[in-house]
Amino acid sequence: MNPAGESERAVTLFEAVGGEPTFRKLVDEFYAGVATDPLLRPMYPEDDLGPAADRLTLFLIQYWGGPNTYSAQRGHPRLRMRHAPFRIGAAERDAWLHHMRRAVDRLELPPEIATALWDYLERAAYFMVNVMDDPAAGPA
Repeated sequence: MNPAGESERAVTLFEAVGGEPTFRKLVDEFYAGVATDPLLRPMYPEDDLGPAADRLTLFLIQYWGGPNTYSAQRGHPRLRMRHAPFRIGAAERDAWLHHMRRAVDRLELPPEIATALWDYLERAAYFMVNVMDDPAAGPA
């Protein structure tokens, strides 16, 4: 409790990073890389990456303690189901992580916050893999 006798509320990562503007910057930086990535760009059928960027922004905001706008608009995230139509193997995961790492680094967050954010994003990227590459098949 604080001196006034009120219990202190834990600060969410959403609040600690500066709220929505920080998540918008993260996602904008990420999609700037995706826009020119020959492996990832074809996964986005829309001409404009804006709708995908909005969805990711709202998801991350909600996940890290901000408003639940994502679920209000789209229901449960069901990330694996929503990504099931796309081939996500090690190469796609690594390309995604490459662009996301650059985006996280551009935020210049305090190290403990950047680590928490990155740890989640890395786990999520590995979780989304839905194709096991066959090393015996050799290069395509």
